[in-house]
Amino acid sequence: MNRLFLLAAPMMAVALGAVGMPAAALAQDAAAAAAAAAPAAPALNGGDTAWMLVSTALVLMMTIPGLALFYGGMVRKMNVLATVMQSFAITCLISVLWYVIGYSLAFTGTGAYIGGLDRLFLNGLDFSKAFVLGEATGAGVPTTIPEPVFMMFQMTFAIITPALITGAFADRMKFSSLLVFTTLWSIVVYAPIAHWVWYPSGFLFGMGVLDFAGGTVVHINAGVAGLVAALVIGKRKGYPKEAFMPHNLVLSLIGASLLWVGWFGFNAGSALTAGPRAGMAMAATHIATAGAAMGWLFAEWIVKGKPSILGIISGAVAGLVAVTPAAGFVDPTGAIIIGIVAGVICFWSATSLKHMLGYDDSLDAFGVHGVGGLIGAVLTGVFAKMSVSNAEGAFAAVLQADPSATLGLLEGNAGAVWIQIQGVLYTMVWCAVATFVLLKVIDVVMGLRVDEDVERDGLDLALHGESIH
Repeated sequence: MNRLFLLAAPMMAVALGAVGMPAAALAQDAAAAAAAAAPAAPALNGGDTAWMLVSTALVLMMTIPGLALFYGGMVRKMNVLATVMQSFAITCLISVLWYVIGYSLAFTGTGAYIGGLDRLFLNGLDFSKAFVLGEATGAGVPTTIPEPVFMMFQMTFAIITPALITGAFADRMKFSSLLVFTTLWSIVVYAPIAHWVWYPSGFLFGMGVLDFAGGTVVHINAGVAGLVAALVIGKRKGYPKEAFMPHNLVLSLIGASLLWVGWFGFNAGSALTAGPRAGMAMAATHIATAGAAMGWLFAEWIVKGKPSILGIISGAVAGLVAVTPAAGFVDPTGAIIIGIVAGVICFWSATSLKHMLGYDDSLDAFGVHGVGGLIGAVLTGVFAKMSVSNAEGAFAAVLQADPSATLGLLEGNAGAVWIQIQGVLYTMVWCAVATFVLLKVIDVVMGLRVDEDVERDGLDLALHGESIH
């Protein structure tokens, strides 16, 4: 999110670890320079607004129908409807919840850890002028789009994150418990972490954690929650002795293809403008995805003797995940390295690691999203380049204070990787602890898992009274 770093010079100066000048002095000089050269408040831009409307539709398409088909094709025939129902129902539930309180908790207030209630029921949403994110903090980030567009774009991120978690416990969770868990998790886990990373007063934002489009907020968050859920709910009956073969990999391939196309809105849209940084983010996204798909394909070919459809589409998703935090900070070379590394390591985590540790992550929510997000977040600190990141002036104040300031490890900023690791650790710890508590409470109150007969005979008929044929 390009503009989330604009006018954040005092905070970013510390994170950049510039050489030859104390951090406090650099922050003061950068703040003074930013104030002296502060431009007039931007006006609404029709081109930027149009691009963000398209991006919002693309990201919504990632969940319905993209993720619904991707997950739906990988489960057994008797659970296909229950699986696609989860994605569709979560889309509806989170849309209402975001309107009521989610957006307000994530993107208002002045606190470092959670937002306020300024936009409860979207009260006070102004569509007549350009939106300034975090205006109340005194370090607001100006945009050229109206607030309702920003709100809707962020809603689609809030929708897909809990939908991703469902892949970890496919075939065995009650639908009623899923709805309760999704509601509580979105308020207790998603909204605070989005506030930490993407809001000007958020404490991870202040540390200088780089997350262009959701490596921590979406993927590590969803992956860790999925792993915790898989452990708390337990393995599928018969796993790992029985074969749980995908029902229809054509559906999964179509779903993965829709995810790939929709991801351009996810990553390039996070620039919040129709400008050069969005173009570079789109290029990085595509190249990393192709590299990861080939990395997984060849790793599987070497290890198992045959390349599979499931493997290449899983590799593509791993690349999409890994490049998400890096998309607006790296060049194509950095992107393809991130993609290849993610493809190979996610293949190992979704096959060998899962069996070594004995957990049942049904559709590899943790193996792909958790591990891929972690790889991408850390490697962002390695490959981030100031020339890419400052394409639209996001780091202009920092460079004005210190023209030699750098961003990533390969540019000489050795502290960048440690900052990224801290962001990953904070996200993982809060997500794991809060998710565990929520699941345990729900289990005591209403139970998490379907009855053994329901699990054996299939969720479609038992939970929804329907069958695919």
